[in-house]
Amino acid sequence: MASEDSLALDKTEAQPAFSLVSGRTRGYHRAAVDTFLSAARTAFEGGGDLTAADVRVASFPLVKNGYVVAEVDAALGRVEDALAGRERDRVVRSQGAGVWVEQAREEAQVILDHLARRKRHRFARTGVLTFGYRIDEVDHVAARIVRYLRDGEALTAEQLRSAAFRMQRGGYREEQVDALIDATVDVILAVR
Repeated sequence: MASEDSLALDKTEAQPAFSLVSGRTRGYHRAAVDTFLSAARTAFEGGGDLTAADVRVASFPLVKNGYVVAEVDAALGRVEDALAGRERDRVVRSQGAGVWVEQAREEAQVILDHLARRKRHRFARTGVLTFGYRIDEVDHVAARIVRYLRDGEALTAEQLRSAAFRMQRGGYREEQVDALIDATVDVILAVR
């Protein structure tokens, strides 16, 4: 016969991978996050096709009793870094470091060319009645990106991942800004 202690252990739920939100706060859906991270682990171990870019665009439903968003986002940043490193190593082994560096250099030049546009005109704008990212805040981050790419000023992928912009009517189109930030993260991860 099993002891009461072992029965109690059988009834307990597995320890969650991240802290859980409490109160009215919503967090990431636990099963969705766990499934995604399992796929990421498989990909990292060489058995899946998930890429660093897939990790960057991953999203999860917000629910009561979900995982704390900041903890999951930090973990996803580490997973993205690891997968990007693995992708870089694969290309360097198969095509040589020169090819990898040239690809990163070309991507950096595309970003610099885009950001060479004058302030307040770097991205398409939403209509006057529609909200987009605050122009001054995006232009500030854009200036930091230029200083990183042109002058070598310090900038990390995590700083870009955590960039958040308030909204304004007639602001910059979110999808264009997000795409440029993603491309810059790719460059940062490529030259690490």
